[in-house]
Amino acid sequence: MIKKQFLLLLFICSGIFAQTGIDINELKWLPNSHSFWVNSDRNVLVYDVDKLNQSTTVLTDQQLKNAGFNGEVEDLVWNQNKTKVLVYTNSKMVWRAKTKGDYWFFDLATGKGRKLGGNLEESSLMFAKFSKDNENVAYVSKHNIYLENLASGKITPLTTDGTDKVINGTFDWVYEEELAARDGFRWSPDGKSIAFWRVDASETKFHLMINNTDALYPFVVPVEYPKAGEKPSSVKIGVIDITSLKTNWLDIPGEPDNNYLARMEWVTKDAVMVIQLNRYQNQASIYNCNAQSGKANLIYQEKSPEWIDVFDISSGIYDGFPCQFVDNGKAFLWSSDADGWMHIYKISSDGKKKELVTKGNYDAYYQAYNDKTKSIYYISSPKDATQRYLYETNLKSGKTQRITPEIFEGTNLYKFSTDGSYAKHMNMNINRDINIRLVSLSDHKKILPKEADVFTKPNRNFSLEKFKVTTVDGVEMDGIMAKPLDFDPAKKYPLFFYVYGEPMACVANDMPYLNEFIDLLIPEGYIGIAMDNRGTPSLKGTKWRKSIYKNMGIINTRDQAMAAKEILKWNFIDADRVAVHGWSGGGAVTLNLMFQYPDIYKTGVAISAVTDQHFYDNIYTERYMGLPSENEATYIKASPVTYAKNLKGNLLYIHGTGDDNVHYKNAEVLINEFIKYDRMFNLMIYPNRSHSIYEGEGTTKHLVDTFIKFIYEKSPPGAK
Repeated sequence: MIKKQFLLLLFICSGIFAQTGIDINELKWLPNSHSFWVNSDRNVLVYDVDKLNQSTTVLTDQQLKNAGFNGEVEDLVWNQNKTKVLVYTNSKMVWRAKTKGDYWFFDLATGKGRKLGGNLEESSLMFAKFSKDNENVAYVSKHNIYLENLASGKITPLTTDGTDKVINGTFDWVYEEELAARDGFRWSPDGKSIAFWRVDASETKFHLMINNTDALYPFVVPVEYPKAGEKPSSVKIGVIDITSLKTNWLDIPGEPDNNYLARMEWVTKDAVMVIQLNRYQNQASIYNCNAQSGKANLIYQEKSPEWIDVFDISSGIYDGFPCQFVDNGKAFLWSSDADGWMHIYKISSDGKKKELVTKGNYDAYYQAYNDKTKSIYYISSPKDATQRYLYETNLKSGKTQRITPEIFEGTNLYKFSTDGSYAKHMNMNINRDINIRLVSLSDHKKILPKEADVFTKPNRNFSLEKFKVTTVDGVEMDGIMAKPLDFDPAKKYPLFFYVYGEPMACVANDMPYLNEFIDLLIPEGYIGIAMDNRGTPSLKGTKWRKSIYKNMGIINTRDQAMAAKEILKWNFIDADRVAVHGWSGGGAVTLNLMFQYPDIYKTGVAISAVTDQHFYDNIYTERYMGLPSENEATYIKASPVTYAKNLKGNLLYIHGTGDDNVHYKNAEVLINEFIKYDRMFNLMIYPNRSHSIYEGEGTTKHLVDTFIKFIYEKSPPGAK
């Protein structure tokens, strides 16, 4: 149920060009360097940050055409010494991301290229990458791993048992959705072996979606989907010798269908490090595994009363290996909030010595490491949880300093060069539009654009301001409030709350926009508010974030309602016109608020909502709620369908029948409850649309128009 709220802004940024003509927004870093590449009309240009006055054209449109390439350059995969490249094109969606497509190999010395994959199906190759010796490329196609020799073009299947249910080199739906696991294999440092995940989903039941519109007769769309209480798919990790084609399986303790192998990386040519989470996800075990014998040695283990994350929710880093090796491999960095704050620790490679690196009562979310300077970079905001700033702690000196200058107040996001010396810096706040710069990390000096910084106002016709509200329970919550430009404090305005409220996102962010629907409503005479309750990933420490454990749907609902009660005391709020909206987990909160606090919320729009916690997937739900068999009463108490009989206000419920994430089943179960208790409501169903409801001509406009029309009718605009 990942809802990357504030990161959505990064995808709507327009390209920002420097005087050199470089599109800063589109730059992508090369491996082991601070060089980057940009695509200029299918001409691939490479820049070194130290020599921006010149570029190297490594691949031209004509060279692409000469090879028979006729697609778009969607991405590049480089070898380590940057002499060869794979061009990714014709991509297609696999659940959340476009991770399958076609790959073309080009030798940059000769400029010659060819398509990879031989007779394999078009647009079916996934995660192609060079061996470290540059002799081969490996990729996945239809759940099998293949090896293609670059000199001869010979293709060798490294696995042959891949089916719809047996998955080699990539993952099933739930691993991708909840553990951000997609790329499922890794080359060894010597290029002689490949370590890979094998997922056996044979025992995982299908959730069946029905497509009624795309053929004369309806047909079934099956999705492997382990729901809360169902066992995970059986997962193991193997190491393939590419010469003998023999596979050695790592002997990691624990049942393969009752644990999660969340992350894996080679540490030497003979050893693989694996991070295992137990079923409850409250124990993380780090194993150093011998690639030949398969023996797994436990080097570090951490336990939590609640849960342990293997990715960074707060600053949006969901993939990647969470252990950064330092001190020439003698130690690694590990993030933990066990002491009450998210901190970075240095742990010796044998696990015997653990040292706190970031010290203080603040959260520190790891971002990058510069091996030359021994600098660790992390996101923190000790004084204001709605903001984000870059900090540095030096491993050698122990010195800690804030890197983001004071002038860049608000939210700061960074995309680091692979050597940790430069970054694309994005700054914004509630009164400042997105500003994108290329900076050096040693002094935060701007490299591009050459022009002086100009902080522009957001392109909007409403104002935003931050506030805090304290509930009757003594909980202080951060909020963002939107007002029309002609706001008159002597008048009363209809109020619209935007909620999410679960552990995967914050909504009260120091950013220039609030919500795609509410942003349209405010100029018509509404007040818009978004607040973060306990359990959201605010930079407020472990207790704040993990108070939602076995309380999801309960504590967040109460916090939002109690904060709303305080806001209704404000003189300019019309308590008879109060609306609320949320999507996904926020849709569940919307329903709970409408059903449990009808005296506050008179109108609501819930989209793609989880109506019963039993229906959602096991990794997400059990992480925050425990197993249903052990916490059944809590599951019932948390679920909106339990309270559906209490509906009094105006509700619009929206769902797509092709939602593989929060299934349309949630809608029909809720509808049955409304029918049972004779509760009237409005319903909009989008055939075959996914969780985001965007597919198909006219869909987005229709969704917006439906939303706005309902609100205008049920909670009319304008101050009184």
